[in-house]
Amino acid sequence: MTQDEALRIMKTGANVFLTGEPGSGKTYTINKYVDYLRKHEINHAITASTGIAATHINGMTIHSWSGIGIKKTLNKYDLDRIATSEYICRRVRKTKILIIDEISMLRAETLSMVDSVCREIRQNSEPFGGIQVILVGDFFQLPPIERNNMEQKQESLLEEKQGRFAYESSVWKHLSLVVCYISEQYRQDDASFLELLLAIRHDTVLDEHRDKIKSRYVIDNKFPENITKIFSYNLDVDKVNDGMLLKIEGENVKFNMESNGSLPLITALKKGCLSPEVLVLKKGAVVMCTKNNQKEHFVNGTLGIVVDFESFSKHPIIKTKNGRNIVITPMDWTIEENGKIKAKITQIPLRLAWAMTVHKSQGMSMDAAVMDLSSVFEYGQGYVALSRVRRLDGLYLLGCNEHALKVHPQILKQDSFFKKESENAQKTFGAISTEKIKKMHKNFVLALGGKWKDKK
Repeated sequence: MTQDEALRIMKTGANVFLTGEPGSGKTYTINKYVDYLRKHEINHAITASTGIAATHINGMTIHSWSGIGIKKTLNKYDLDRIATSEYICRRVRKTKILIIDEISMLRAETLSMVDSVCREIRQNSEPFGGIQVILVGDFFQLPPIERNNMEQKQESLLEEKQGRFAYESSVWKHLSLVVCYISEQYRQDDASFLELLLAIRHDTVLDEHRDKIKSRYVIDNKFPENITKIFSYNLDVDKVNDGMLLKIEGENVKFNMESNGSLPLITALKKGCLSPEVLVLKKGAVVMCTKNNQKEHFVNGTLGIVVDFESFSKHPIIKTKNGRNIVITPMDWTIEENGKIKAKITQIPLRLAWAMTVHKSQGMSMDAAVMDLSSVFEYGQGYVALSRVRRLDGLYLLGCNEHALKVHPQILKQDSFFKKESENAQKTFGAISTEKIKKMHKNFVLALGGKWKDKK
């Protein structure tokens, strides 16, 4: 299915699960849908399963939006407390469309908890209280964190035991989701590398694929200078970044993050922001851009080296891999609700980039990266790390264990089901005339109290 076909379906008001391989443009498609909703003045909520994912889409975590916070279970007292919170009630009642990104990292129980909150507040027994729900993500990527077996069990409203993944929740079935599996590819333009990634995804890794992996091994640090290293653990990342910055002679230049708005939302923004609260740079520091800026032609993941600082503003000037010099000025990370900014943080959109974790790299596109996948411990970690780079010649491996080439067997089976569902949806909606689809789009906008605006 193409991005345009998926958009066509979402505009009809159907509940949708938008999925596809890394680099297929899921976030781009959602941004197009959000632009459409804003144009027609429809209240919507943009959320994600993690703070980092939320910052990529200018949203908030689904935990914060729904008021469930860090709770792992929801009892009747919790539900009553949330349902009597004025600002949460106002937020949920106003929302006509709820978007949840990186659904692969959301536990099944959490999705059901959000459903319970929506139904209670809206006093509507339909799934999510009648809100259109758009779930976005790829279950081959990082899964939900497993609950601690020692965690004390609490009384819960959810009677039946649910699985680990969001699609195993009871509400997933009740949503009657239309699966839109995007088959386009915009990140990798290297056919050989794409074949390798697909082999991992389909669990059909052969010796020839392992040979490709081995061909990218580097010995004695013989790889180009100043490209990002990706590790499994934060400890390794901090050690590399701090150590490399100390080695550079010269004066530190500090940039302090500014904030405005609700304190809890600011805290959530800071937690998810890839740029630190206090950014310390020097001339010669290797950095990575942490925001997209079409005007200056850099994206979240663009690498560069700090070559100077502006004389008056002290804004860093970075030199990218293609030789361009860019002045990096402060940018905003915001949480929006119904078109209004509820919280904002402002910082130079850079971070030290000698190293970063697999988790923080999810959603990024990189020209090159050095990876140590010898300590991969979770299904999807290796696949996520490898799929960050655009071409095989941009991959440099310090190590790779066999687990890095594995995907979750349960997801492998489920993915075949998702593909068949998407094919059925493509045929069903493809058989509807353009005129009738446009009428469905218009009727949905008007039913939600929006203002229909023709293209002309």
